Amino acid sequence: MTISNLKLNEETGKYIITSELSSDEIIETAKKLLNNRLRRGAIFNSPTQVTDYLEVHLKELEHEVFYMLYLDNQNRLIDKEILFTGTINAASVYPREIVKSVLKKNAASVILAHNHPSGIAEPSQADKLITTKIQHALNHIDVNVLDHIIIGENTVSFAERGLI
Repeated sequence: MTISNLKLNEETGKYIITSELSSDEIIETAKKLLNNRLRRGAIFNSPTQVTDYLEVHLKELEHEVFYMLYLDNQNRLIDKEILFTGTINAASVYPREIVKSVLKKNAASVILAHNHPSGIAEPSQADKLITTKIQHALNHIDVNVLDHIIIGENTVSFAERGLI
C-alpha cells in the first residue's frame, strides 16, 4: 500500500517515509489512512477507532456539523456522511431526515457525532434532547443508536457516560 510518500512494510505493518513531507502532507496522509481504516465493511472493535477518525475529520472545523456512521447488524460500516451543517455554535438536526437516511442506507444501527467548534465538548441540554428524539424515532424502525460522540478539545461519548 502506498499513500503519498509512504510505503507499508507488509512484514512489520509499519509505514516508511520515502521522501520529505510537509505538515499539511502529513495531515492529509493521516486522513487518507484513517479513511482506509473506516472503509465500507470495516468492523468497529473499539470506540478509539471511531473517535480517532471523527477527531481528525471534525475537530478543526469552524462550523458545527452533524455526522452519522451507518452500520449493519454486525457493526460493519455501511456508509458515513455529514447530514447537517450549521453555524459556529449550532446545527439544526431533523429526526425525520435521519429516519429517511437510515432507511435508504438499510442500517441496523448508527453512531451519531457532531463537533463543538468552541472546543468545549460537554453535551448541552439541546444535545441531550435531540439524541433522545433521534433514539425514539429510530426505535420505531428497529434501529439502535449505539453512541453520540461530541468532538471538541476532548471527546465526549454519550454511551460511556450512560446517556444512551
